[in-house]
Amino acid sequence: MEAKPKRRIVTENGDTGEDLVLATLIGNGDDVGPLVRHAFEMGRPEPLVHQLKNVARKKEAEIEDLCKTHYEEFIVAVDELRGVLVDAEELKSDLATDNFRLQEVGSALLVKLEELLESYAVKKNVTEAIKMSKICVQALELCVKCNGYVSEGQFYHALKTMDLIERNYLKIIPLKVLKLAIERRIPVIKSHIEKKVCSQFTEWLAHIRSSSKSIGQTAIGLIASARQREEEMLERQRKAEEQNTGGLGESAYTLDVEDSEQDSVLKFDLTPLYRAYHIHTILGVPERFRDYYYSNRQLQLDSDLEISYGQPFVESYQTFLAQIAGYFIVEDRVIRTAGDFLLADQVETMWETAIAKIVLVLENQFARMDSPTHLLLVKDYVTLLGATLRQYGYEVGPVLDALDKSRDKYHELLLEECRKQIVTAISEDSYQQMVIRKEADYENNVLSFNLQTSEIMPAFTYIAPFSSMVPDVCRIIRSYIKGSVDYLSYGVNTNFFSVLRKYLDKILIDVLNEVILETINNNSIGVAQAMQIAANISFLEKACDYFLRHAAQLCGIPSRSVEKPQASLAAKVVLKTSRDEAYHALLNVVNTKLDEFMKLPENINWITEEMPQGPHEYMNEVVIYLETVMSTAQQILPTDALYKVGVGAIEHISNSIVSTFLSDSLKRFNANAVSAINHDLRVIENFADERYHSTGLDEVYKEGSFRSYLVEVRQLINLLSSSQPENFMNPVIRERNYNTLDYKKVATICDKFKDSPDGIFGSLANRNTKLTAKKKSMDMLKKRLKEFN
Repeated sequence: MEAKPKRRIVTENGDTGEDLVLATLIGNGDDVGPLVRHAFEMGRPEPLVHQLKNVARKKEAEIEDLCKTHYEEFIVAVDELRGVLVDAEELKSDLATDNFRLQEVGSALLVKLEELLESYAVKKNVTEAIKMSKICVQALELCVKCNGYVSEGQFYHALKTMDLIERNYLKIIPLKVLKLAIERRIPVIKSHIEKKVCSQFTEWLAHIRSSSKSIGQTAIGLIASARQREEEMLERQRKAEEQNTGGLGESAYTLDVEDSEQDSVLKFDLTPLYRAYHIHTILGVPERFRDYYYSNRQLQLDSDLEISYGQPFVESYQTFLAQIAGYFIVEDRVIRTAGDFLLADQVETMWETAIAKIVLVLENQFARMDSPTHLLLVKDYVTLLGATLRQYGYEVGPVLDALDKSRDKYHELLLEECRKQIVTAISEDSYQQMVIRKEADYENNVLSFNLQTSEIMPAFTYIAPFSSMVPDVCRIIRSYIKGSVDYLSYGVNTNFFSVLRKYLDKILIDVLNEVILETINNNSIGVAQAMQIAANISFLEKACDYFLRHAAQLCGIPSRSVEKPQASLAAKVVLKTSRDEAYHALLNVVNTKLDEFMKLPENINWITEEMPQGPHEYMNEVVIYLETVMSTAQQILPTDALYKVGVGAIEHISNSIVSTFLSDSLKRFNANAVSAINHDLRVIENFADERYHSTGLDEVYKEGSFRSYLVEVRQLINLLSSSQPENFMNPVIRERNYNTLDYKKVATICDKFKDSPDGIFGSLANRNTKLTAKKKSMDMLKKRLKEFN
């Protein structure tokens, strides 16, 4: 304690100004680093060290002073600290005692605690082991179940099980070996399932292809049944219209087959497709399966579109078309029921390929066909195919267009077939009036074609005014109309009556009329044949109205629309012209026969010296022949034709007599010859009057009797027989009595008229005889005619 004050004094006595500055800096807590650095840089650290020591001594002196000031308090504190130390010792002793006791008690507990902790560790390990075992057992159970599903072919359940293993167990399987084994087997099983599914699907593809034909045939059969029901309904309507009982009032019907009905009848299983697609979706490769399906179905379609050339198309077309129909019915069901599996564009592409091939096949096959029946059979089935696939939304317009393009080819074949039948019917005709003995025959041959001449049912046996050729030809034309309607029905144009009418005119004009004209122009036909042909044509002309009405009925056109005069067939006018041609041919035959009878230059002595007492013998043959012709014509021909035949024959006789007088072969005739001709002419005039009245023509043709067509020859004979022939030059008399005679003809004929007998000495005996008044008058006429000419 004593040393401290001494050091303080020394320190205090040794204070310098520098020491105070340094002490102040330290007391203020300032940084003395710069001073130290400066001292070392100056190379004089000793003064700084000395100063620091002085500052330290000064601080120690301050501490001693402070301790002296608090000495008593410090002593008290030390005493209290000693007391605390004693208490601490006692506490330590107590703690040692308590610790000893605690050690004694805690040792047993510690042993039990260690045992408990060990038990807890064992329990934790066991629990963990059980948990791991359960995971492994569950995973193995799922693996066993998956194997079972695979074995049983339940691939969907197998894949779902594997998905469950991968999602919930594979990451948490504690056994590495088991985990690796499962990880290796899952891809293998998936690959196996995919192969199995593809194998089953391939079998289904083969099955559905083999089933497509029956599917298509069934669907087409449904459409055919619906079409038959429609046609039966139309037939009932036609019969109702014919009986004036009213129809349904509709001219067109639509073919409607419900999809539900189609689906209920067309049963085919798409389950393998759904299953395969679903499994591939689960496998994550749906696109691959869609491509696989599309490519295989495309190959099947290409194969189906190939036709067999080893078999005629007419025998294989139904199989070919039914297979295609079945194919696209299946595709329609797939696109409607399999979700997004198949795209509409893909089906549309396949359909475009198919329809292009179908059109090509049809065009090639139609071009090779030579039978209208075969072409019609194919056409009907093609339209059924179109109607069937139209129900499923496919565009069948190109197919119907192909049929429409073959329309002319079909009608050419049908026309040629009917031509042969018509030629046979006409060439084998007996040209005799048809004898009908039963009412049924009357209905089939007369009423069926509207050929009756009266609405009253005749008594049987009935002799028709036409021959058997007429109903035979009508049946041929009716079958042609039916064949044409069959082809034109269900095609591109729903209203095809105008087209049918064109083809009807074609067969009537280009076939029937031509064959009739060829027959007419055949020089071998006789009067009876020509007369019957003319009568037949008039009835065929009448049948044209029936043909048009029948065509309209088959087309569903109201009958009233074709009953108008302007709606009649052009063939009717052509047949009328041909009828006139037949009349002309008939008249030619009659006139030729008359010329054979009336060989006037041979049958008449033009310079006879005897006065004739009656007509020439040939005139009896002429009258008998005309009687036969007119009687037959009255039975067969209509009134106007009968009139034409009579007028033609009478006029020809008149012209023949006048022509004979004008003929260069006749050089001379006398009054006796004129008198003989006058007797002949009176016979013809009497016949003309009798026939004109007995046939009833006088009531129809009041202004033009048969006698009126003999007026030229009658006026000529009257002139030559007149006592004053020169009156011909009197205009009044000529207009009244000789108005049909021509100056030149009269001049030519009068030059040949020699009234004196042509005896050996006739001219000498009469040379100085006074000329008679008649001869003078005739000579005057000749002179004046020469002057006039």
